[in-house]
Amino acid sequence: MSEKLSKKVLVIDDEQMIVDELVEFLWQNGYAPTGCMNADDALDAARTDVFDLIISDIHLGTASGLELCQRIHDLENANETPVIFLSGAQIPDIIRRSHSAGGTYYVRKPFDPEVMVELIDKAMWFPALTHCHIRRTSEQFEVAMA
Repeated sequence: MSEKLSKKVLVIDDEQMIVDELVEFLWQNGYAPTGCMNADDALDAARTDVFDLIISDIHLGTASGLELCQRIHDLENANETPVIFLSGAQIPDIIRRSHSAGGTYYVRKPFDPEVMVELIDKAMWFPALTHCHIRRTSEQFEVAMA
């Protein structure tokens, strides 16, 4: 459990209830979560701390979670941080778009807590491998679409 406590997770959602539930869920599962309800606060948090994982909603009120995570990945201290995107909305082509934005996994709300813990553990266990695969897949997709 102490190994997980050293794992910092940035949670971003514009709904307070979702942030509170995810922060509590992560805390109960041994992680050190930080919750943010908007893109500006999340970007500030990412500039001042190093996170092992980001969990972000796709829609953050007036901001896009996809664009926010691309901006976070532009930071030197966060360019390889794995991202799990969440959304309750039916969005066409969202899995490809979330991977193109640097997402490791896309999870539909409501999510199964046991599945979420497994995805979190996997995302933290092999971030470099995951990002390399995502980049390669995105590049292949872009070439195929050209």
